[in-house]
Amino acid sequence: MYKCGGQIPVLESHRLRLRRMEREDVPVLLDYWSDPEVVKHMNIPPFETQEDVWQMIHLLNGLSQSEDAIRWGIELKSSGMLIGSCGYNVWELAGAYRGEIGYDLGRPYWRKGYMTEAMHLLLSFGYYTMGLNRIEALVVPENASSRSLLRILGFQEEGLLREYQMTKSGFTDLLMYSLLKREYELTIKK
Repeated sequence: MYKCGGQIPVLESHRLRLRRMEREDVPVLLDYWSDPEVVKHMNIPPFETQEDVWQMIHLLNGLSQSEDAIRWGIELKSSGMLIGSCGYNVWELAGAYRGEIGYDLGRPYWRKGYMTEAMHLLLSFGYYTMGLNRIEALVVPENASSRSLLRILGFQEEGLLREYQMTKSGFTDLLMYSLLKREYELTIKK
């Protein structure tokens, strides 16, 4: 059974490297995570200080040690620039073999195919290293970009979870998307 033990492995594709986020990433992540358009659908307020960002990175890295979550920074291999983050918000192996993904990308990098590429790394890792059978994503219905990304990746929209999450403006609905390992394997054979 997969155990990460705080080790966040480096994953690489043609243009991207997924890697552990570190203190030197704070300034660029503050640029992204303080942008209201980037955090609009993340159920967090825009970050205000570098210390807030460092605490979030430290929290996320700590969650990998307790086997509760694993989050990577998304880096452009050509420049070493961090452009966002992605990972498993939670996973459950015994009896379920499922995990839930989450992701964000700095606005200058939207609509360039980077998140699709990062998600292929994340999905492959989930199915073949972690041993997941089902990968889920919860999406605010108004987040058309995320819904489109998930459809491109082959995820199925399963339904509306009414008032599923508490936000600063009250309870909000979320859409449940999922992709099964056997479905993923069909998409990569094409």
